[in-house]
Amino acid sequence: MIEQGPERRLAAILAADVVGYSRLMSADEAGTARALRGHREAIAPSIASHGGRTVKTIGDGVLLEFPSVVAAVECALDIQKLMTARNSELPASYRMLFRIGINLGDVLIEEDDILGEGVNVAARLESIAEAGGICISEDVYRHIEGKIGVGFADLGIQHLKNIPRPVRAYRAVMGEIMSTRIPALDLPDRPSIAVLPFGNISGDPEQEYFTDGIVEDITIALSRLRWLFVIARNSSFTYKGRAVDIKQIGRELGVRYVLEGSVRRAANRMRITAELVDATTGVHLWADRFDGALEDVFDLQDQVTANVVGALGPRLEQAEIDRAKRKPTENLDAYDCFLRGMSAVHHWSRESNNEALRLFYRAIELDPEFASAYGMAARCYSQRKASGWMIDRAEEAVETERLARRAAALGKDDAIALCAAGIAFVYVLGEHDHGINLIDRAIALNPNLASAWLFSGWGKIWVGEPEVAIQNITRAMRLNPQDPQIFNSQAAMACAYFFAGRYDEAASWAHAALHEHPDHFIATCVAAASDAMAGRASEARKAATHLRELDPDLRLSNLKSSFPIRRAEDFDRWAEGMRKAELPE
Repeated sequence: MIEQGPERRLAAILAADVVGYSRLMSADEAGTARALRGHREAIAPSIASHGGRTVKTIGDGVLLEFPSVVAAVECALDIQKLMTARNSELPASYRMLFRIGINLGDVLIEEDDILGEGVNVAARLESIAEAGGICISEDVYRHIEGKIGVGFADLGIQHLKNIPRPVRAYRAVMGEIMSTRIPALDLPDRPSIAVLPFGNISGDPEQEYFTDGIVEDITIALSRLRWLFVIARNSSFTYKGRAVDIKQIGRELGVRYVLEGSVRRAANRMRITAELVDATTGVHLWADRFDGALEDVFDLQDQVTANVVGALGPRLEQAEIDRAKRKPTENLDAYDCFLRGMSAVHHWSRESNNEALRLFYRAIELDPEFASAYGMAARCYSQRKASGWMIDRAEEAVETERLARRAAALGKDDAIALCAAGIAFVYVLGEHDHGINLIDRAIALNPNLASAWLFSGWGKIWVGEPEVAIQNITRAMRLNPQDPQIFNSQAAMACAYFFAGRYDEAASWAHAALHEHPDHFIATCVAAASDAMAGRASEARKAATHLRELDPDLRLSNLKSSFPIRRAEDFDRWAEGMRKAELPE
C-alpha cells in the first residue's frame, strides 16, 4: 500500500490581529478581554456568510481560511467597516483597530491547523498593514482585480521578515476622496497636520480649559519639528463642536493628517485618548490613551504632550515613507529620496543598506545642504559596521567621518542629522565625547526623538556608564513602543546589562533581540558572552558558532576593532566572555 503524504490544498488565508493589544491589556485586562470577545462575536456572522473558517485564535490574533479569494477580501472589508461602526459607539478605551493580511497559497493540513509559507506570508502582510487597514499579496490582487468595489494601492516589493522571496504587496484604499464645493487647498511640500479640539466627555464644562490646554500644548510641541507643517490652533479650533468629516477638514485646511481625541475625568483621574487619521483616505494610522492623576494638572499636560508627540513622530515619518514608496521613481525629489532611503535602511539587510546609501547620496546630490541626508548616510556606515558588512574599514571610516562632519555642520538645529552623526562618531570613529555631545544636542532639540535616546544609550555603554544607558534605552523604548526595529533597543539593553555585570538579564535581552532578528551581530555577541559568563557553556558555544557564520574573520585578536569600548576593564570583561564562549584567538 502506498503511504499517502500530508493533505494539501490551495486556500485564501486571512490573518488579523489587534493593534496595540498588549498595551490595552496592561491598562485594563478584564475590560479589554471582554471587548475583544464582543468584537469577535460581532464579526463571526460575516466570516460565516463569506464561507470562511476560523482555523485558530492566538491571543488577539485570528487565522481564517476561505475557499474563494474574492470572498476573503470582501469579508476583510466587511470586518473593517463593522469595526469602524462599532468603535464609533464604544468608549474610547474599548475601541480596537485590526490589521489584516491576505495571501493565496498552498497550505498543509495538520489536524485542525494549516501550515506553510502561504500562511506565513499572510501573517507578515498583516504586520505591515495599516491600523484599520488591509494588505494583500500580488497573487490575491491578480484574482480580485476588477471584482471588488474598493481600490488597491501598490506598495511595491516588500522584504518580509523570515520570508525568503520578496513579495509585492497592495494596500486597500478604504474610502474614496469625497467631492466638495469648498476648494481644496494644496498640500504643503512636507508632512502636514492639524490638531483638532479634543472632546470633553467628562460631563463637566469646567474641564474645557484643561482639554483645550492639552490640544494647545500638543500643537506647540509638534510645531517644533522643522520637518512638519502644523496648522495654527486658531484655525483648528474653528471646528470645535462641529461634526465635520475628517476628509473635508483635510481638504479645507490643506493637511494630510489630523489628530483628534477626547478627555474624560473620573474622581481624581484623567484619561486622554488620541487618534491619528490620514485625512486623504480616512484610514486610522495610530491610537493611544494616557492616564494620570489630577494632583498637578500642568504636570499631567506635560506628560501627555511628551507621550503623544513621542509616539506621533515615528508614526508620521513611517506614513510618509509608505507614501513616498508609492510615487514613481523618476519623479522623486530630494525629500522623496531621503524617505525611500529611510525605508530601505530599516529593512536591516546588506542589500537594503546599499540601496539606502544610494538614495541618501542621491538626495545629497539633489540638495547639497540636506543635513539629515548626510547624517543618515553616515548612519548607514554605522549599520554596516554593526552588521559586519564593511569591506574596506579604513576607506569606509574616512567616508563616514566626511559625512558625519558635514551633517553636524549643516544640521546645528536638526536633531535627526545630529544624532545620526553622533552615533557615527562614537561607534565607527571612536570619538566618544564628540559623538555623545552631538547626540545630547539632538535630545535638547527634540527630547521626543526615540532614536536619539537609543544612540545616547549606546554611547553610554561604550564609555562605561551602563546604568545611565539602561535609563536612556528604556526612554527610547517608551517613546517608540511599536518600533519594527525593536531588536536594536533589545540588543542595546543586553549590552548595557552585560557591562553592568548582570549576565542573566543580558542574555534574556539578547535572545529577545535574536528572536526578532536572528542574524543581529551585536545581539549574537552578547548572547555568547553573557551565557558564557553565566555558566551556560552549551548556549554560549551555540551563539559563538552562529557568530562565526556571521563574521568568519572575527577573532579575539581583532575584537577591539569591532567595538569602541573605552575602559580597559570593560574590554577585559568583554574579551573574557568571548573567550569563554570559545571565540578563536
